[in-house]
Amino acid sequence: MSDTTPSPQRWSPTHGHPYRPAPYRPDRIAAETALAHAARLRLRMDERRTVRSFSPDPVPEQVLRDAVACAATAPSGAHQQPWTFVLVKDPEVRRRIREAAEHEEKFSYDGRLGEEWLAALRPLGTDAVKAHMTDAPALIVVFQQRYWLGEDGTKRKHYYVDESVGIAVGMLLTALHLSGLAALIHTPSPMRFLGEVLDRPENEKAFAVIPVGYPADDCEVPDLVRKSLDQVLVEV
Repeated sequence: MSDTTPSPQRWSPTHGHPYRPAPYRPDRIAAETALAHAARLRLRMDERRTVRSFSPDPVPEQVLRDAVACAATAPSGAHQQPWTFVLVKDPEVRRRIREAAEHEEKFSYDGRLGEEWLAALRPLGTDAVKAHMTDAPALIVVFQQRYWLGEDGTKRKHYYVDESVGIAVGMLLTALHLSGLAALIHTPSPMRFLGEVLDRPENEKAFAVIPVGYPADDCEVPDLVRKSLDQVLVEV
């Protein structure tokens, strides 16, 4: 936690507790200030790209922790916060993850994906070699908690897990980008090996692997064009 961040209350399950409202009175931002903030954010986020060529230079670990803390503010079904973020810095563990991921990806690119999916990937220049797993100085492996598991073995169902974790990952990518770091989402299939390598409990299922770092000096990305606002926004 950064020096400027206060220590939060320790979370504990509230399943079945009565509703306890708390006042919420954030300062309203002036319209002109909001417009300026929104315009700057739009420009900054339009610069975000998925990077597969990383510099081995280390990144400030506190930046990674703060980015995860930002992701963990995401809304979630019934406020169950069904996510775990595993920060992997150890080179040997990253090597094992890469080796297992490439094993699965080889089957995928050799035909398991199907020609239609391979054709969709072709313009992106991807293949079964995942050097970014070991070139990047850190991996953030995201797990979804399919159910809550108490220390005594008690289990409780989590709701809207995919949606909740997906929102949190989007916020994580945003926080990393605004902190000057590059990242990508990697989802080898199947991903069971991640739980085994990282010794995660039975209620956790791997959701994504996110290599994080600075782009390499010779980094290249696909020459892509994003959909324009009028192509993605419908106003009623």
